[in-house]
Amino acid sequence: MRKSLRAAAVAAACAVAGAGLYGAGAATAHQSTANSTHEPYNIGLLVKDIDAYYGTALDDDGVYQASAHSRYARDLSRLDADAKRYIDKAARKAHHRGEKPAVVFDIDDTLLLSLDYEKRYHYTYNPSTWADYVNRADRPAVFGSPELVRYAESKGVEVFYNSGLSEAQRAAAVENLKKVGADVNLDPGHMFLKDKANPPAYLSDCATPAAWTCSTVEYKSGTRKHIEKDLGYEIVANFGDQFSDLEGGHADRTYKIPNPTYFVG
Repeated sequence: MRKSLRAAAVAAACAVAGAGLYGAGAATAHQSTANSTHEPYNIGLLVKDIDAYYGTALDDDGVYQASAHSRYARDLSRLDADAKRYIDKAARKAHHRGEKPAVVFDIDDTLLLSLDYEKRYHYTYNPSTWADYVNRADRPAVFGSPELVRYAESKGVEVFYNSGLSEAQRAAAVENLKKVGADVNLDPGHMFLKDKANPPAYLSDCATPAAWTCSTVEYKSGTRKHIEKDLGYEIVANFGDQFSDLEGGHADRTYKIPNPTYFVG
């Protein structure tokens, strides 16, 4: 479930306070949850901190954009540099062993930035407004993400996508990724989206056409297991902006992309 800013205020405050929420090369321990008996972080100050972290500003079209000179951009630059070094080394090792290396990317706020939606709707989630936003297919790229996708491909690493977007949003996701330059393996065999009406057999433990009970971790880790066990790839790196994108194994290394605007448990 996607939780609003108010439900995750303390957790998000930790995110903008420093780089402790994610590491260059591996996900760190979980962020704190908002169940303390102490007074929570002031939400007005939290929004200001988030704006400062992203360098949020309206562009000429009235769209909230992150600044290329922000702390957010600098954090991403360091993470991407580490990831490229690691992918290069891991790909060479995997090819030497006769393995098929792969990387897995989440989409929302890992590849496509949703800052304008979060700002415009005051960090709350509504499925109708969110669907309209996604279907416009005009989100900007998370800084450096298209380059990272193409870099992995250039090293002979298979690129997969593992997203919480629905099957109905596939066309918009593909169009948007093409617009930002992440035009790599955007076919259904590489882009895994939620299909609650016709869930795949590899998720049968928690999903049937009659009922979908998969948690985010079960859905995402189950998909990675399918990529490794059924498709025969070795996932050398898994990228996501939520810890639930990364938990559950089936990846040699995880990369936590910074995102203090919402929390998916």
